[in-house]
Amino acid sequence: MSGVDPDHQRLIARFDADMEEIYFRAKREAGYKATYFLQMVKAMGGLAAAHQLLVPGPVSYGFTELLLAGKPELTVEALALRAEYSVLFSTEELSRAAERLPAKDH
Repeated sequence: MSGVDPDHQRLIARFDADMEEIYFRAKREAGYKATYFLQMVKAMGGLAAAHQLLVPGPVSYGFTELLLAGKPELTVEALALRAEYSVLFSTEELSRAAERLPAKDH
């Protein structure tokens, strides 16, 4: 793929890996097995799945489950708001992610 910034590609690869990691952490730390989430990540890639989950509208079931388990740091919203990943998202997506999370978690 000529013309693609290798640093940007590495950033996307790290984000994709972190999306898978939040699945495993949610399972381990909160007892929440987000099977559909993992299927999305595997099928379309972590970044595309995150964009889909950050659309306007109601939050996902998994987001609610993680908040109820006291694990907001394991949400896609929290991952998208990490400084190193902010360039992968639109201003609107980042605002939506911040609005969804409790104030102390971002």
